[in-house]
Amino acid sequence: MSDLKGTQLFSAFDENENVKHGLPSAAYTSKNFYELESKLVFAKSWTFAGFAHDLAQVGDITPLDMAGQPLILVRSSKNKIRAFHNVCRHRNLKIVDEACNVGSMLSCPYHSWTYNLDGDLCATPFFGGREHQPEGFNMTEHGLHSVKIAIWHDWIFVNLNCDTVSFESHIAPMKKQLAGIDLDDFVVVASIEFGEIKSNWKLLMENFIEPYHVQFVHKKTTNQPLEDHYVVSDGHCLGSAVDLTSEQQEKAQEGTLSVSSRYLTLFPNFVLGVYYPDQIGVHLNQPVSAGITCQRRVIYQHKDSDQSTEVVEKISRLWESVHKEDHAMCERLQEGRHSDAARQGGFLSPYWESSVRSFQELVADAIRPGLNN
Repeated sequence: MSDLKGTQLFSAFDENENVKHGLPSAAYTSKNFYELESKLVFAKSWTFAGFAHDLAQVGDITPLDMAGQPLILVRSSKNKIRAFHNVCRHRNLKIVDEACNVGSMLSCPYHSWTYNLDGDLCATPFFGGREHQPEGFNMTEHGLHSVKIAIWHDWIFVNLNCDTVSFESHIAPMKKQLAGIDLDDFVVVASIEFGEIKSNWKLLMENFIEPYHVQFVHKKTTNQPLEDHYVVSDGHCLGSAVDLTSEQQEKAQEGTLSVSSRYLTLFPNFVLGVYYPDQIGVHLNQPVSAGITCQRRVIYQHKDSDQSTEVVEKISRLWESVHKEDHAMCERLQEGRHSDAARQGGFLSPYWESSVRSFQELVADAIRPGLNN
């Protein structure tokens, strides 16, 4: 932890100033800080992990890394999505390395230990020599280690820490923000895979939370004036929103985003945008390292809206453009964090970026015990 020695998460002067510093550069560039986040943020939270529609058939399985640990999501024989540690109980081999359908059984490629889709150990070929089971070995005690899971609409959350708050408590503030919207009325129409972004995961989250950049970065792709935005800050549900008049929407340039919208996040990594009257977008931000994040966007349309190929392609092109504008900024933010001038973390607007500060305080509160050890 030598690179974190003496790290002060916020300036000592912040409590007496209206304009506050952001997190220091080490929070975005340090491998050790990233490892602390894995242990103290992602391993101790309800963390967004994937989409239920990716596991449509029994036997569909997806590997992922969460908090530095290999996991799998699988649709079981009971048509229920389960999560397990992606580790064979024999020699701890990572069993699955790509999304696929495994049928009714999951077999380790090393020595063919075999599990059913509920994680039960079913076969241990020749483990006891010429006998498959050694004397005294109880197969019922050696199934895959399960991981706590919750599904909200199409969104899968995992929880590596059984002592955390209930899932209903976790999603309650966002459900309040979405009052009046029936999520069951929305269906998947497109998915955009962005792959690896050369940016710390927090910069992507912070960029989505604050509206300050919109009129500058997205001036060619959106028509949502900054002055019409307002901040959303409700515990660990953070973001912004904008309400446009019908006249504003009618005057907007065709092919731009020009509708009333809600930009909402749930700490640590769930991102949901509502674009009235008939569209929702959800981002999956998966940290890879201190400086790399994988990102994917899934687009949902109201079941009664126009879902023609032409319309969906038009929507997808718009969002791909908007994301690439954001990615360019986030990658340059990441590069800037390597400067000595960024050591104190820059400044945050007390009006437009107050919710970013709240997000950073959630990170800081989680990390401090690790810095003090």
